[in-house]
Amino acid sequence: MGVIVPDAVERYLAGLNKNTDAVLAAIAREGERRGLPLVDAEVGALLRVLATAIGATRVLEIGTAIGYSGIWLAGALPAGGMLMTMEMDPERAREAKENFARAGLADRVSVIVGDAERMIAKVAGPFDLVFQDGSKRLYAPLLDRLVALLRPRGLLAADNVLWDGKVVPGFPGNNDGGAPPRPDDADTQGIADFNARVAAHPDLVTAIVPLRDGVSISVKKP
Repeated sequence: MGVIVPDAVERYLAGLNKNTDAVLAAIAREGERRGLPLVDAEVGALLRVLATAIGATRVLEIGTAIGYSGIWLAGALPAGGMLMTMEMDPERAREAKENFARAGLADRVSVIVGDAERMIAKVAGPFDLVFQDGSKRLYAPLLDRLVALLRPRGLLAADNVLWDGKVVPGFPGNNDGGAPPRPDDADTQGIADFNARVAAHPDLVTAIVPLRDGVSISVKKP
């Protein structure tokens, strides 16, 4: 059952999403079978809309997994555009490269293998769009660096910012009754810290869309 969005609404939105294709559908099925942390198709469609709307040519993604969200992003890029995507797991990165090739996008994707906390210092901006979907514990610590890498009026998107409602005290869908994050729940605390920081960041204008598990969208002020 959907925690943030009711199942019936999610099924309705899924039925309207005509942007997926055979390669994306196959990767989504494989990800579900293996329990991989992939975005949902509706979030993928949102990412493609955002990238298209701003005419993105340079995109940075944190958290490649097996390339599903990267295909949604890279599919919006023009010839000569580039998606740089970071993945800590070498095997997942290898699989992602294969999937980018299957989707016909290998020429506009660069997969960087390594810990984003270290690798991000080696990346040069500016980027038109940055998508954060890596370790939830790193959402807040990497925020300022990601903002610095954005061009003015560039977009920062982050997935899972509602985290099944665990970041919301008193939310009825929580197994713990919506209590504040436990000290040992680093993922929930990391997202809660990120949400507070991104909402108050002096260089950003931010809104959170309650789609699937929550997506924050921020514009860098000119």
